[in-house]
Amino acid sequence: MHPSRLCLVLYLAAVCAFLAASILASPTFAQAPDSVTRETLETWMTELSNWGRWGNEDQLGTLNLITPQKRKEAAALVFDGESISLAHDPLKTRAVDNPAPFEHRMLEIGMNNPGQFVLDSYSVRYHGYAHTHLDALCHMSAEGEMYNGFPQDTVTEGGCQKLGIDGFKQGIFTRGILIDIPRLKGVEYLEPGTQIHATDLEAWEKRVSIQVESGDAVFIRTGRWARRRSEGPWAVSRTSAGLHASVARWLKERDVAVLGSDAASDVFPSGVEGSTHPVHQLALVAMGMPIFDNADLETLSETAARLNRWEFLLTAAPIPVGGGTGSPLNPIATF
Repeated sequence: MHPSRLCLVLYLAAVCAFLAASILASPTFAQAPDSVTRETLETWMTELSNWGRWGNEDQLGTLNLITPQKRKEAAALVFDGESISLAHDPLKTRAVDNPAPFEHRMLEIGMNNPGQFVLDSYSVRYHGYAHTHLDALCHMSAEGEMYNGFPQDTVTEGGCQKLGIDGFKQGIFTRGILIDIPRLKGVEYLEPGTQIHATDLEAWEKRVSIQVESGDAVFIRTGRWARRRSEGPWAVSRTSAGLHASVARWLKERDVAVLGSDAASDVFPSGVEGSTHPVHQLALVAMGMPIFDNADLETLSETAARLNRWEFLLTAAPIPVGGGTGSPLNPIATF
């Protein structure tokens, strides 16, 4: 090869290598770290913190991002008038993923009740991996402190004196976005243990031409309920698809108001030594971000695909139990 041509080839190769390295180093294309250590988690607890952002006595956390203007914009998303429940039907049968079944007991029925009314009672231990619920900010602490520095010892037998679910009594009314990872990957559901990274979330944004913005409620579908129907119950608390701990940085950068998934958001096992739920910890404790657990996103996925709409009005009203650590509820998506 002529020396001048050889120089040109070498020059072009160097330019291509430089451009490739620049792209991979950019925030959009950067790969999440393979591992997150306990020290990394401790650093992120400070770097991603919203403590004091809305005042030292704030108990709403990222729900402050759902402004009146955000609510009006969310209301304007309703075109079709079609509503979808995001709650899974209460599981009344004990299973490996449901050690505390929903209890429904009839108190008065027509056969032995001379009056006009029939009565019943409900009982549910909703935290866990079976029942659709919303975590209050007092649900978790780290190093003896909850969101905004409120001490864990303010939680007593009487309930959470700070950060209880009753603080969300006015409900949640904002733009919801479905990030459908199985559909992105071309599968019916993710296998347990599958890690979801920020690059996956951004790939979904690009595919459906939607950008997650401040005040949004983001729901991550793993296909957990579709897999349960196909394969049967399994120990979700030990192995399930979910978010890699590094995604917490992305949630903070986008100023997400509420996080939700069809399991518990965290991937299990988490891969972080000493922390089974790093995403829960960073969201609830550091950022003050409420979490929907065990939402049923299957019908939502089908409806969104049919309408080719991945954003919707989200409405959710927790039971305002004074000092409660969360609430079972029925979130609604309206298109």
